[in-house]
Amino acid sequence: LVPIYLRGEAYLALGQGPQAAAEFQKILDDRGVVANCWAGPLAQLGKARAQELLGYKLGARANYDKFLTQWKDADADTPLLKQVKTEYAAVQ
Repeated sequence: LVPIYLRGEAYLALGQGPQAAAEFQKILDDRGVVANCWAGPLAQLGKARAQELLGYKLGARANYDKFLTQWKDADADTPLLKQVKTEYAAVQ
């Protein structure tokens, strides 16, 4: 999963939304990973960011929602959670 996730992140950094979304979707297609592995929620977040990059605001919001639901019990001071909440608010 690490190479797939890192490819997705690299595509995001290069502004290549379709390629990034495709890489993150590979992870999301494995239901066991989404529920039981670190890669699931982070792939959800990556897909949200890729969709936002592509201008798919409804899809981005839905994926941000899924990520935030998965992280609902996380410490509110977690830097990633704060950043995601800011990004999510901007997509509204």
